[in-house]
Amino acid sequence: MGMASFADLAQQYIDGDWRPGKGSWDIIDFNPYNGDKLASITVATTEEIDQAYRAAERAQKEWAELNPYARRQVIERALRIVEEREAEYAELIMAELGGTRLKAGFELMLVKEMLREATHWAVGAEGRILPSMTDGKENRVYRLPVGTVCVISPFNFPLFLAIKSVAPALALGNAVVLKPHQNSPVTGGSLIARIFEEAGLPKGLLNVVITDIAEIGDALIEHPVPKVISFTGSDKVGRHVATVAAANFKRCVLELGGNSALIVLDDADVDYAVDAAVFSRYVHQGQVCMAANRVLVDRSLEQEFTEKFVAKVKTLRTGDPTDPQTHIGPLINSTQADAVTRVVEDAVRDGATALLRGETQGNVVQPTVLTGIPENSSVLNQEIFGPVALIIPFDGDDDAVRIANDTPYGLSGAVHTADTDRGVRIAKRIDTGMIHINDSTVADEPIVSFGGEKSSGVGRLNGDATIEAFTTTKTITVQHGRTAFPF
Repeated sequence: MGMASFADLAQQYIDGDWRPGKGSWDIIDFNPYNGDKLASITVATTEEIDQAYRAAERAQKEWAELNPYARRQVIERALRIVEEREAEYAELIMAELGGTRLKAGFELMLVKEMLREATHWAVGAEGRILPSMTDGKENRVYRLPVGTVCVISPFNFPLFLAIKSVAPALALGNAVVLKPHQNSPVTGGSLIARIFEEAGLPKGLLNVVITDIAEIGDALIEHPVPKVISFTGSDKVGRHVATVAAANFKRCVLELGGNSALIVLDDADVDYAVDAAVFSRYVHQGQVCMAANRVLVDRSLEQEFTEKFVAKVKTLRTGDPTDPQTHIGPLINSTQADAVTRVVEDAVRDGATALLRGETQGNVVQPTVLTGIPENSSVLNQEIFGPVALIIPFDGDDDAVRIANDTPYGLSGAVHTADTDRGVRIAKRIDTGMIHINDSTVADEPIVSFGGEKSSGVGRLNGDATIEAFTTTKTITVQHGRTAFPF
């Protein structure tokens, strides 16, 4: 198998077959930094969606009956392939996503950890035997694969966020149909098909369809075959996915946006909190669902923290993501770059002060730091998917909790304090799926449950939650004696 290239991977992968889509138009894959055309991919039609699901349905039965240790070997080989090709995959991430070298390394580290964990999930689904009210009877609860899982991956960490559902779903005996985002069709889709094909996954078990709602409407999520939809993306699209899934009695796991707060209490280590906050806001240009959108600082530290924060942000280098010195590369496309630029203009018009106001050049948006934001400003309630930090002062712990919770989202967060118990007390009061004491808001480990509250989603992934997400239970009772029936 030669080097993975965009030209090779610009295809649909259905029932073990690489082929162009049958749609009448193409998705063009661009490098967001220099505008180079990486690939042109003819979209899949509803007919091909059906073919992908039927292939998955056919292949899944035999896969589910396969010894789980044999399934585990496929995952192990996939891990080895990623380890061997890491440098090559990093180039694809930099080119397709505008990810910096640091980000590409970070994403691939997460991918490897997730694959390592998936080798355990292959043999990790446990049944139970429970007592019965009836003499001589036992209740057996089996944990079985759901069948076919539909995975829809986003554009920011597409390789990792696809693998996060694809690998465990396969390990647990399911088949998968994966649809990547139009801006990351290769790293979020066809590259994963290539990895598992090379790892010896039997054909039909993983299908990748590269297409768009404009072509297929809701065919992907309405189709009768998939039992679980695992979607990562915006809350707006997530709401639609949930509605369609509910109408068709499908389960869904929705990992949606965030508006996380990093809280700096009056006893925090200011220099360390600055480092954590700058990383939490600006990693991957701020295109991270767990990013610290809002930096909440106790008023007693506001001046010192703000000065140090701005000074550190000024040292960040923007530009070519392939340059190892670059901290901030381009946003994924011009729509996002324009949206982030508008958010800053609106906030300043509302009365916010820009302590640092980055310029937009192409898709590269330089970092911005806003302060003095009026409480009614819309900027406080939205997810800013870009390099814009909001610094918000608070008066005491209760005020910090009030401000942190004053958002429709609840994904991640952080509390910085010298007193960890105080940090935990505050963390418990914040409506969020995850929160970190004395660390970044951006953290994800395969065995620790991941997911949000409110508009940040429904359900959890990682650890036991992953087994819960991609399996179902079946109760089989066994009567060893004879039941005495009343008539």
